[in-house]
Amino acid sequence: MLILVFAESALETVPRDLWSHPAVGKHSRRRKKQPGLTILDRSYHHGAMKGLSENEKRGRPDIIHFSLLEALGSPLNRAGLLEVHVHTIDDHVIYVDPQIRLPRNYERFIGLMEQLFQLGKVPKTGPALLSLEPKTISDLIMDIGPDYVVAFSRLGSSMTLRDVMTSLSSKGRLAAIIGGFPKGHFSEETVSLTNEMISIDFDALEAWTVASRVIYEYEKSIFLDKKRLRRHS
Repeated sequence: MLILVFAESALETVPRDLWSHPAVGKHSRRRKKQPGLTILDRSYHHGAMKGLSENEKRGRPDIIHFSLLEALGSPLNRAGLLEVHVHTIDDHVIYVDPQIRLPRNYERFIGLMEQLFQLGKVPKTGPALLSLEPKTISDLIMDIGPDYVVAFSRLGSSMTLRDVMTSLSSKGRLAAIIGGFPKGHFSEETVSLTNEMISIDFDALEAWTVASRVIYEYEKSIFLDKKRLRRHS
């Protein structure tokens, strides 16, 4: 089982300190929502974010949109061998039902996230396909109960992803932590939760690129492609 954790993700509602900023007001009026019920997005709130702490890591909800589409559409997920969790930079955790069909359209995805942050679950009634709880990354890892935790960072030890998955795919519940932010590095708290940190490329790679490559190499290491093809032969 592979457990993907997108850590410190740039997905959050607009912080209270920014509610009175003109750029935030303009965007919230366009969406016909109160500022605190809209998702922070650098495309609209760049001017307001200049004084925000760790602003370089925030306001990029598209990262999680693309990453979730990559992960949930994978053969690994369809085989029931993938868990996906999103930890946000403001210490919330999104639990993702593997059967959910997320909107491909970005604006619809943002609307879904705004609903999730307001209600705590989606849909409003019935079994939750997405649920949101205030929770630290440490609490999330404790809840998951992985047998081994690896994080991907340029500050880690250099190793090919093929070698990583060849050596770790037998670990049982393997948690792979990927940064859900555009710039910067993991916090000390996140680093402290890992068994090892690995660098798989000289350049910084987008979160969805890392996620897709991790999933693919994990699938190959457990021969999932051959197993799935045999079912149809």
